[in-house]
Amino acid sequence: MKANKWVKRVMQVAMVAVFGSSLLWRCANQTALQGGPKDSLPPIVVSALPAFNTTNFTGREIFIGFDEYVQIKDQQKEFFTSPMMKKNPTITTSGRGIRITILDTLEENQTYALNFGRSIVDNNEGNPLSNFRYVFSTGSTIDSMVMSGYTVSASKGDSVSNSLIFFYPAEVDSIPDYDSILLKYKPAVVAKAGGNGIFIAQNLKPIDYKIYAIEDKNNNFTYDPETDMVGFLDSVHNPLNGPDFRVWYDTTRHYLTAEPQLYFKMFTDGRFKRQNLAESKRDEQHKVTLYFGAPNPEVLEFRLDSIAPEEVVTEYLTRGKDTINYWLNVPSERLGDTLRGHVVYLKHDSINNLVPDTAKLSLVWKYIESKEEKKAREEEERKMEEALKDSVEYVPPVKPNPFKVEQSKGDLNPEQTITFTFKMPLVAVDTAAIDLRFAGDALSKEEEQKIAEEKAKEAKKRGLETLPEDNSELPKMEYELFRDSLDMKKWHLRAAWEPKKKYSLMVPAGAFVNVAGESNDTLRSDHITLNPDEFGKVIVRVVGKNPESRYVIYLKDERGSNLAEIKDATSGTYTFNYVKPGKVRLGFLEDVNGNGRWDTGNLIERRQPERTEPYVDDKGEEMMEVKANWEMEIAADMNEIFKPITFESVNEQLRKTEAVRLRKILEDREKKRQEELKKQQQGGGLGGFSSGMGAMKGAMNSIGGSGASGMNRY
Repeated sequence: MKANKWVKRVMQVAMVAVFGSSLLWRCANQTALQGGPKDSLPPIVVSALPAFNTTNFTGREIFIGFDEYVQIKDQQKEFFTSPMMKKNPTITTSGRGIRITILDTLEENQTYALNFGRSIVDNNEGNPLSNFRYVFSTGSTIDSMVMSGYTVSASKGDSVSNSLIFFYPAEVDSIPDYDSILLKYKPAVVAKAGGNGIFIAQNLKPIDYKIYAIEDKNNNFTYDPETDMVGFLDSVHNPLNGPDFRVWYDTTRHYLTAEPQLYFKMFTDGRFKRQNLAESKRDEQHKVTLYFGAPNPEVLEFRLDSIAPEEVVTEYLTRGKDTINYWLNVPSERLGDTLRGHVVYLKHDSINNLVPDTAKLSLVWKYIESKEEKKAREEEERKMEEALKDSVEYVPPVKPNPFKVEQSKGDLNPEQTITFTFKMPLVAVDTAAIDLRFAGDALSKEEEQKIAEEKAKEAKKRGLETLPEDNSELPKMEYELFRDSLDMKKWHLRAAWEPKKKYSLMVPAGAFVNVAGESNDTLRSDHITLNPDEFGKVIVRVVGKNPESRYVIYLKDERGSNLAEIKDATSGTYTFNYVKPGKVRLGFLEDVNGNGRWDTGNLIERRQPERTEPYVDDKGEEMMEVKANWEMEIAADMNEIFKPITFESVNEQLRKTEAVRLRKILEDREKKRQEELKKQQQGGGLGGFSSGMGAMKGAMNSIGGSGASGMNRY
């Protein structure tokens, strides 16, 4: 049987099964007394005028009747027509039904679908009638071809729920290597993905289509480049030529789903953003911040009155450099409450050309005293008045140093650095004054505590709060102090650390000076390097596609956050040392341009985003368990990980992913069952044990016996 005919029949059977069974159940319970079970079923269609799939349609109104009173909910978000109409139909409730009034002029020989999504709900309980569609044709036939697909975020790897898929006949004009179809034309057919990113597009013609997917964050059924992700296919696709695919009813998510024929890697195309100076502000005395509307602004000049260009320190806060801090390396007394100046940059004009533009700046900052500061000031003024009254010399309290720095302290592994994070950029660093010394073998916490107690006793004997530190006899260590490559307010101290050793660090007062002319107090800290036996190793043996191929290897935690990464990887062996015991996962980037970072796509140039793929074992698992004092070896063949994406490969991965998801559901159900059983045993009863085991057995059978990852198929 041909794929699309088979799919069409399957969907008809599925809809009958879903709504037909609901009708029988509800008819059997129509005479239920008050206090019966809560209605949890959607409305049921009982009539349609004109009938579903009417051809040679010429009317303006459609009435659809239900078995109960209904409401229209979230119409703007849920309802859409395919193809899109210039004026959307109006939908009103009328008795036990809805009335659709068509306002647009319909095209000849065109199949139309009114997609209601979940907008139709029953009047009492709000149960939605999901994925309801009304189809008609102004010609003599109904277009009946079907395609399926999957939308996924290129950067995160997660499915993109509720995305829209636009189908354009391939003959729509376009310039080679310049794709503006999505911006110029309305689609011929529109489909919408479900919560799992999978869509089933219906009522297609047997022709070649150019196909796009958009995220539609604004729910306006239009591609907004500044906010929406977009995806496109490199070639045209005809529903006649696609592979056969299965459709089934997902019993856990409660909607139809399918094996995807098409696969979209969706991305945000920053090149569509218009460049302008969105905002300028001065929230600190020595800092001016400019916010631009698009990445990589070209700033030709930044100038503030009475401040020389060499007195300005520039800090880019984002990868796209669209947020810029200008730090003012001048004494505070030279900075008034208001600073005036200008910035010259390239701005998009009305026809989208970049032209020089001068924006005047007027930046206000005024010190606002906190409640605590006000209270302390008033207390000091009171003491000054009392001292003056008593003719006593007043000695003001020592004010806290405004210089702010956070330093990493405590244990570190031999591959780490000691990190200093400053509130403002530094303009002077006396590296020669910093003193790092080797303090011997690391002691246990009990031994450290005992020594600390002895020092406290000795200090008490001498009448001191603490004993002065004297590390002069300890051997000095060589070190390197360097600024972070991404954050100019962060500095690192690196040395040849050895495992299970102790080191003492002293940074004298005045070694660090920031743009405000503030300097640090003396900083002292002890650091113990960790025992490698308490950690695991993850060894990755990479087989590249070819000698020139470059990759980035990511080690991620259970939530997907990066723990470490290795850039510029080629064929060879790479090791992640000092990995804390627990669950981790590996990810890979095919770094096409070799810049060590992921690059997004470009719609106009028809350039797909760089591929990122997770490591998945033979069981479909991404998670790996790292154990202390244990090495885990992973063979990563990039020919396999980054193999061409096919119908079979996508569906195989989805089946594995779905099996993992369902296994997790079973584990959660079993955990809950065990908790309930424990409560029953504590209460002296065992009721529900056999039913719980039966439910568990049935769930296990559904996973073991289904070729569609534990979902019921039609």
